[in-house]
Amino acid sequence: ALAGRTGAPRAAPGGKGAVTTYVLGLFMIYMSTQVDALLGDGHGRGPDVAALTVTFFLFEFLAATQDIAVDGWALTMLSRENVGYASTCNSVGQTAGYFLGNVLFLALESASFCNKYLRFEPQPRGIVTLSDFLFFWGAVFLVTTTLVAFLKKENQELIPAKEETKGITDTYKLLFSIIKMPAVLTFCLLILTSKVGFSAADAVTGLKLVEEGVPKEHLALLAVPMVPLQIILPLVISKYTAGPQPLNTFYKAMPYRLLLGLEFAFLVWWAPKVKHEGGFPVYYYAVVVLSYALHQITLYSMYVAIMAFNAKVSDPLIGGTYMTLLNTVSNLGGNWPSTVALWLVDPLTVKECAGAQGHTCATAAAAELCSAAGGSCLTTLDGYYVESVVCLILGFAWWFFLGPKFKKLQEEGPSSWKCKRSN
Repeated sequence: ALAGRTGAPRAAPGGKGAVTTYVLGLFMIYMSTQVDALLGDGHGRGPDVAALTVTFFLFEFLAATQDIAVDGWALTMLSRENVGYASTCNSVGQTAGYFLGNVLFLALESASFCNKYLRFEPQPRGIVTLSDFLFFWGAVFLVTTTLVAFLKKENQELIPAKEETKGITDTYKLLFSIIKMPAVLTFCLLILTSKVGFSAADAVTGLKLVEEGVPKEHLALLAVPMVPLQIILPLVISKYTAGPQPLNTFYKAMPYRLLLGLEFAFLVWWAPKVKHEGGFPVYYYAVVVLSYALHQITLYSMYVAIMAFNAKVSDPLIGGTYMTLLNTVSNLGGNWPSTVALWLVDPLTVKECAGAQGHTCATAAAAELCSAAGGSCLTTLDGYYVESVVCLILGFAWWFFLGPKFKKLQEEGPSSWKCKRSN
């Protein structure tokens, strides 16, 4: 997808971005007819994992390509002094998308939620199915893209006569030349390690709450009160990140977000203590909402700051390629620790075999032998709590030793970020 973006501002939603959006819309409409078969029927036929993998790969590829085009459009549409507000537009749009595609969909797709709050007579399915959802938003993509294509015209005066790159090979050569610049290389190395301290809290907490009995649709609904906050936060934070030193906000918010990781671990530990037959008390959900609200403040402070910094230092002549490269590295810096955190939970969990002497639960095979001998595996130490403490230590180590070096990148002059291009 990076190679698909040639770097010139003309790849805006009215051009290449529009083509990608049309393909996305048609792809979603087609998938609405196939998704039920891919997910399995729940009566002996399981999901088609291979086909789902291909489907999600195509989705991600098309969405990433569209995202690159919009990044380039934002850089060329906003004046240089206001380019920091690109992160505000991005975060507000993502908040709306997350609410519609995650929170609202999970609620309307849940039969228990719809029967409890929206129906007079219970039914076995929710009001909306995944198939309906895909078809609707596929149609919305087609309609809105058509409206943008007809109602929004490119400013021909801003389109350079010569494109910066002429193909995939040329684009990757440009990407490598960007990465080799000392300032960019330092930024990539630091941002790739900056979010290790948040991995347990961000990736595992929700799964552990569900494991402790908190219904997933309730967790999704708890995000509803956050939507106004998530829309207002970028507008407030942009006052501090649109200036010359957006990374100061990132640095100041980091220790509070790290401490909230421990608070999340407390919520998981507390869940079975307050659970009763009817579920969980209202005060528990109130504490979860408050904790999540505080977490969102720190998360958005760091997110908007990084997006503003990336927009600030990106070379506008190759803005889509440059900014998307920095954003991709930033996203990768959060994704790889989350993946590792999910993978390490089980190896770090300590279990013992109760009711069968001489057996352990160290491996899956040992656990089966324990069960066959009439015993059961009991968790004595959950790996999630181990991860939470280790992440806290690693996070504060990064903040103390590498954080000041990260902030110092703001002192680099514009020439440090300009790509040397040959005519």
